[in-house]
Amino acid sequence: MTDPIRIGVQLQPQHAPDYGLIRDAVLRAEDLGVDVVFNWDHFYPLYGDPDGAHFECWTMLGAWAEQTSNVEIGALVTGGGYRNPDLLADMARTVDHMSGGRLILGIGSGWFEKDYDEYGYDFGTKGSRLDLLGEYLPRITARLEKLNPAPTRHIPILIGGGCEKKTLPLVAQYGDIWHSFSDLETHERKKGILADRCRDAGRDPSAIAHSTSWPGADGAQALVDQGVTLFTVGTGGPEYDLTELRDAIAWRDARA
Repeated sequence: MTDPIRIGVQLQPQHAPDYGLIRDAVLRAEDLGVDVVFNWDHFYPLYGDPDGAHFECWTMLGAWAEQTSNVEIGALVTGGGYRNPDLLADMARTVDHMSGGRLILGIGSGWFEKDYDEYGYDFGTKGSRLDLLGEYLPRITARLEKLNPAPTRHIPILIGGGCEKKTLPLVAQYGDIWHSFSDLETHERKKGILADRCRDAGRDPSAIAHSTSWPGADGAQALVDQGVTLFTVGTGGPEYDLTELRDAIAWRDARA
């Protein structure tokens, strides 16, 4: 049986001087019937005024856990080097309980140098950041197994990125969802590499859901044919215009 197509929205926590604008956008997205509401884990805006208004990721997820009733929530994605991994696992378990089992633990290696420089983290290199993610993921999964009380469910781990030598083997070993930032041709090639790494790890490739950005209705079916089942629409403040999200949800519902 084919997995259902799901639609997410990434409410980018930038350029909203009043948190109430984000709170309202979460409610509007849930009312539209979105499946997942993501934010992102940055400390400064990624576009527009580089010093514009911005809010923190994980405290926001705690608020969303209490505010929402049906949607899954998570970060697309958590910066892997920003927090002690055992602490991050504990934070995830807590938000999992607060939400009644609706958290997705999205994580990646990080890439935005200003985040690192301004907050005192070592930016290193792309390779060193991926190596750190490789060190952190087993600590996160081990801590999740030790916590009391335990998580309400197996918390799905979404890993974002496409490095063939380092990220895809981590997805194969630890991931439940792979978020690819690839175009159609690149996704098809990396899908094959991920399947090979899954076999190396003794996992069935079909156990890992494929996720990517919403390409519009004209481009979505080709990605579905490649196995993508989660599409995410991005929108930032202060407007949080959900027109494109509404269109994506309508496409999902018409297809179903």
